[in-house]
Amino acid sequence: MLARHRVVASVASVSAGFLVCSACSSQPPPKEPEKPAPSNITSVPALAEEVHLADLRQLTKSGENAEAYWSWDAQQLILQSRTGDGDCDRIYRMPVSSGTLIPVSSGKGATTCSYFMPGNQEVIYASTHLGGEACPPKPDHSQGYVWALYDSYDIFKSKADGSGVVRLTDTKGYDAEGTVCKKDGSIVFTSVRDGDIDLYRMDADGKNVRRLTNTLGYDGGAFFNEDCSKIVWRASRPRPGKEQDDYKSLLAKNLVRPSKLELYTANADGSDPVQLTYLNAASFAPYWHPSQKRILFSSNYGDPKGREFDIWAIDTDGTNLERITHAGGFDGFPMFSPDGKLLAFSSNRATAPGKHDTNVFLARWVEGSAKRDVASSPPSKSESADRIAADLRWLADPAREGRGVATKGLEASGAYIEQRFQALGLAPAGDDNSFRQAFPVTTELRTADETKLTVGKDEWKREDYTVLGYSPALADAKADLVFANYGIVAKELGVDDYAGVKAKGAIVVVRRFVPEGGKFASTDAQRRYGDLRQKAWTAKERGARALIVVDDPAPPAGPDAKDWKAPAEARLPRLEIEGHGDAGIPVLAVKRAPFAESLAKLKAKARVPAQVHVALTEVRSNAFNVVARLPAGKADKLPGTLVIGAHYDHLGMGGHHSLAPNTVAPHVGADDNASGAATLLEIARELAKDKDALRRDVLFVAFSGEESGVLGSGYFVKAAKEGKKGGLDPKGVVAMLNMDMVGRMRENKLQVLGSDTAREWGDLVKGLCNEGARVDCSIGGDGYGPSDHMSFYTAGIPVLHFFTGTHSDYHKPSDTADKINYAGAARVGKLVADIARHVDVRPEPLTFQSGAQGAAPRGDMRSFNASLGTVPDYGGPGAGKKGVLLSGVRPGGAAEKGGMKRGDILIRLGEHEIGSVEDLMFVLNASKPNETVTAVVVREGKEVKLEVTFQESHRPR
Repeated sequence: MLARHRVVASVASVSAGFLVCSACSSQPPPKEPEKPAPSNITSVPALAEEVHLADLRQLTKSGENAEAYWSWDAQQLILQSRTGDGDCDRIYRMPVSSGTLIPVSSGKGATTCSYFMPGNQEVIYASTHLGGEACPPKPDHSQGYVWALYDSYDIFKSKADGSGVVRLTDTKGYDAEGTVCKKDGSIVFTSVRDGDIDLYRMDADGKNVRRLTNTLGYDGGAFFNEDCSKIVWRASRPRPGKEQDDYKSLLAKNLVRPSKLELYTANADGSDPVQLTYLNAASFAPYWHPSQKRILFSSNYGDPKGREFDIWAIDTDGTNLERITHAGGFDGFPMFSPDGKLLAFSSNRATAPGKHDTNVFLARWVEGSAKRDVASSPPSKSESADRIAADLRWLADPAREGRGVATKGLEASGAYIEQRFQALGLAPAGDDNSFRQAFPVTTELRTADETKLTVGKDEWKREDYTVLGYSPALADAKADLVFANYGIVAKELGVDDYAGVKAKGAIVVVRRFVPEGGKFASTDAQRRYGDLRQKAWTAKERGARALIVVDDPAPPAGPDAKDWKAPAEARLPRLEIEGHGDAGIPVLAVKRAPFAESLAKLKAKARVPAQVHVALTEVRSNAFNVVARLPAGKADKLPGTLVIGAHYDHLGMGGHHSLAPNTVAPHVGADDNASGAATLLEIARELAKDKDALRRDVLFVAFSGEESGVLGSGYFVKAAKEGKKGGLDPKGVVAMLNMDMVGRMRENKLQVLGSDTAREWGDLVKGLCNEGARVDCSIGGDGYGPSDHMSFYTAGIPVLHFFTGTHSDYHKPSDTADKINYAGAARVGKLVADIARHVDVRPEPLTFQSGAQGAAPRGDMRSFNASLGTVPDYGGPGAGKKGVLLSGVRPGGAAEKGGMKRGDILIRLGEHEIGSVEDLMFVLNASKPNETVTAVVVREGKEVKLEVTFQESHRPR
């Protein structure tokens, strides 16, 4: 695939062309005679460093022979070959027992990128013969080393002997680099049909073309893994500015510059793409190791001149980078035989002096790792990923019990981080010259027997009401009730439910949720203004002594009120540890029926006295932050301290924050947030190496209690102000950098939140993302958000929050270490370290900016009227795709009965298009039980229509 000069390089991608050209099938079979077989296949000794290669054999003798790919029975290879620079690449088959080259292509035009179809009776390759019988002109190298993307290249299928040629692609422009899935013969290939160089997939007959990549840059050289569930490929990602301008200019001339290529993996449909390497080199020709957990590839990594290409290997999580070949010149295009025992590759080794022939070699693969010879191999850029992996895997081991509050696993995790800080040479900065800063946490709330609610003269039964967790532990309120509708005050919406209400000194009654439709139709509005904690705060601000919430929806205004019926009553909220501190007044939720008479009196302005006595019992224990200091090494030390943090606690065995209901199992939290804690340790290591250059102290803090409501960071910020041990006066903190869920980087994209908290953040972060870490950063937002940076932001400190995005394993036991992108986490670590260095030596303080209203709270939303019984995958269907990806369907639910399955993408329900989970929620809210509609799902790339009958719902589904 695009073999050029002595530096042979492969480009495989996905393209789709589906028109079968009947005229092509009449093309005569090849007339070129067989090249004579060598007298024998030569044995060549592997170098001593090449510990994975044994019984090395040379199959071809001269010329340029490359991209030799196995037949499915491992009896032969198909490859491209040419004898000199004036010749075109031709396609040949070669029995591995003889080394005989048997022509497949006709000898007309140029050919490349060949592969056997399942069964070995047919092959595919790309050819320019329809554009002319002569070789296409060589690319203009006055613009540097470039590859030509000949617009006459199309993909063809033929019998293995070269006869029966059928055209599979028929779009304008380059279509090539096809490889095949052994299960169904589908083809992944590269095409420029949509204006960029992207991957596509098509069926074995060229039909049903699907685009797999959508990011600007070259995508090519893709291969399926064993079960065709994944692909690996090479890609360029030019940065905005000069790089993108150069890329677009060359593409307009059907050229591409392959000097900077990295490896990516993704699901076979292109979803969840993950950048595997960050070598800043020309890395290409990736192929799956027999374990399916490792990739072999070619790269000039480590050679300053870029001329030395070797075969390397790396794990699919970005760890364990290892050099495989050490011969001078070129080694590339590795491919394992179907049984995983033999490795075919192309190499310049064993050529005569003065020649640069590239020949095909076979070696018996020897498994087992070897220590890297530092003298012959450059330092590995994956070592950072390896260290992060080691720490993360320990923290996310099920033996840590999910690092839940009050578990031995959390205690052990804190001790582990403490030991790592100490080993890195950091100084203790916690209580009493230790690394630990202890603080109390509540692990459970219980309603004491003396809790009472009396309305009028009637004392209520306990089952008719519940106390909410942000009530004070002990509180009394005796007053008349007053009614404040939904208890919403939103000036931006023109709503003030307290206008004319004498709330001061009263017990306020409000409706639960928000009014239907209108100003409150959006999910954001329902969450924000239906949030019970916010309603409690609003009542207290107006002098209320207590708040009672009842699910008593108001009828809509206008003509819709005529046929309106009140929805079924929602279940009472549970008494839970909310993690936001108490609201300052008792808050109770009551059932509709027992309160109906009293509520009617209130609406009629009649007097209704009430009395509330709340007594909550807290079950408490101690947790601790792990705090370490890296002192500034410069004599001209600057005032202030930089804080870098991440939380290390998680959900333990589950509980009410788990998104796997009724599951009692370790929620190991590999991404949330063993990833942040492990990356914190790597940053500490990197900055400790540069401590002599630091002008400010750097404080590293592993917070606990984050999942319980940012308790550890809240305590840390308040400790110094309240005269407690440990902590740091917020006035002395110049900035706080927080990492929470940095282990699932996809498409090389990172969210850097909080950049609006300092005037200088935007330009600084953008530059370091582009030029240093080479990560695509989405930058913006204020300092609010449910993580530890918010504790610092509310204290007036500039913050940044680094986040690689949510996924379907969030807050589930399935958030495990094997799903982490360690290479991506290492890039986050590099970026944070780079930002820290810039802030640390900056003479002037950052300009703090207080933001606007923060993110919407979790809120209290009404359950849906209709249930479909689907379990959405919140990771989504993939970049650029709409719909709701299903991670499952509930047994006996409407979706299962209608034929929906895990992996379906729901795109339509009845008359409504479904573009997101929010769309699905709105449709279910507007639907009724027993209503039958047509659902449309995308299954294996094709639309499927199903009839579903909604069921009654009692909770969001």
